Amino acid sequence: MDYKEGAQGDHIERPHGKREDQMKAKHPTAVSPKLKSERQRLSELRIALLTLHKALVDSERVSYEKTVGQITSPGHFLQLLARDAWFAWLQPFSHLIVTLDQTLEAKPALTRANWAALVKQTSQLLVAAEVGEGFSGHYYAALQRDPDVVLAHAVVVGLIRHRQPPSPRPK
Repeated sequence: MDYKEGAQGDHIERPHGKREDQMKAKHPTAVSPKLKSERQRLSELRIALLTLHKALVDSERVSYEKTVGQITSPGHFLQLLARDAWFAWLQPFSHLIVTLDQTLEAKPALTRANWAALVKQTSQLLVAAEVGEGFSGHYYAALQRDPDVVLAHAVVVGLIRHRQPPSPRPK
């Protein structure tokens, strides 16, 4: 038997042996440094994308209220975000964040291929086009009118450019 200190400072007796080793094999607790690094980088990208998403939603809300009228409550705003055509262009961005969340929670572990695919998907989505339709045109307009969107965009682009998927180390 092994003794470990519990949360209250008391000692807990734990059996050590074959069964514990079997549990570790089924549910590994140690994360390889490479995987931890990839997960950390993906988490940083996720946080930057959430910040950009919030900036876009806030900017679009202001634009909506100037054009259509005041949004009366948080519930009304949530309904508009989910169902109104004015905000529909944000849906691909929301889906990207959901995909990131699912990848971070997924078993098996994150791979270089997952990382590369998410970076590529993010890079392809965040293209602003002055004459574009759909996301790219609306994104361009948001970048032109709101400095918070520009700043958040710069953070995301910086993470993508400087944090490409790790390449295999030469042997």
